[in-house]
Amino acid sequence: MPGRLTLGAARRIALAAQGVGRPRPQQVTMRHVQAEIDRVAQFQIDSVNVAVRAHYMPLFTRLGSYDTALLRRAGEDDPRRLFEYWGHAASLIDARLHPALRWRMGRFEARGGTRAEAILRERPALREEILAQMDADGALGPRAFAGDEVRDRSHWGWNWSDAKHVLEYLFDIGEVAVAGRNSSFERRYDRAERVLPAHVRAEPELDHATAHDVLVGRAARALGVADLEALSAYFYLKKDAVRAAIGRLVARGELEPVHVAGLEAQHWLWHEARRPRSWHAAALVSPFDSLAFERGRLAGLFGTHYRIEIYVPPAQRRYGYYVYLFFLGDAPAARVDLKADRGRGVLRVRAAWLEPHADAQETARALAPELQAMAGWLGLGEVAVDPVGTLAAALAGRV
Repeated sequence: MPGRLTLGAARRIALAAQGVGRPRPQQVTMRHVQAEIDRVAQFQIDSVNVAVRAHYMPLFTRLGSYDTALLRRAGEDDPRRLFEYWGHAASLIDARLHPALRWRMGRFEARGGTRAEAILRERPALREEILAQMDADGALGPRAFAGDEVRDRSHWGWNWSDAKHVLEYLFDIGEVAVAGRNSSFERRYDRAERVLPAHVRAEPELDHATAHDVLVGRAARALGVADLEALSAYFYLKKDAVRAAIGRLVARGELEPVHVAGLEAQHWLWHEARRPRSWHAAALVSPFDSLAFERGRLAGLFGTHYRIEIYVPPAQRRYGYYVYLFFLGDAPAARVDLKADRGRGVLRVRAAWLEPHADAQETARALAPELQAMAGWLGLGEVAVDPVGTLAAALAGRV
């Protein structure tokens, strides 16, 4: 017989598992960064920099103001704690999960039909030329390959050279890895054996079932309580394989079937999940945060229907271009469209919207210091609130 959870209990379990609302340290060290890597397993990457790049924000959400060099060191300096690969989209992933993702690299290699393979049929020496230059010069950006001028303009959003296609293919199959990003946020590639820690390389590849047990287990630990959709989406795994892994984890006592009041889908509870009786978050959460990137879970557990509106025409946007959720207590209380105006030294709130259940004055009182803290973290001198949205007036009075 499945256990039962109230919706409030499930929310608190989810927030505790994600670490959103935990006490923040006075000074953030690599030990704190590692604890969050242990907790959430990955930080999704996105190129939009209207306020701050997506992979930097989850640590601010959980730890408060911190030196972003800590995250760069975790992903770029030895011993690397994170590596870039396909988790929930492109992500910085706990390096210890590399063996559990090698099957995905093998799938990329086996599927065939890629543009890179067509290029290599036309230019069979290109692969070895790229690797030879990498060996001679170190990590290689896509525009650093000396012998490549051919451009592919077949897609409106890309201007990829032949070398870029091949580098991305070698990245997908695990032959090269991302050594870091340059000032233009382009990947710098190097041979995987020079990027990945020796202890990670020494780990054997896991078979398909074991790898899925590891990944679903890490997803369940990070989510606390979750349905099949959320457990599958965390690392973008196929549901049939996840369903089988859930069965094995239940049999081992690591997952417990539970019914969450008001939700139809079967949920599972991580065996070590905390069950707090109350929760007092006051945190800004980016649209690419692992707490929020599965929109169905966000709607079911928290009653928040969220859509990122970057690609929506301006006249059709409801809340704004790049909207953060503000969690207060155990649920979102507001949405704020944020922009870092670095030229003027201002964190601009282009719109501020109150969630239906929330109190405007209480929410503004809690949100204002969080915005001021974010502005300080980004090196901005003040917060300015535009008169747009149902929370704007109350918030402007607080900042």
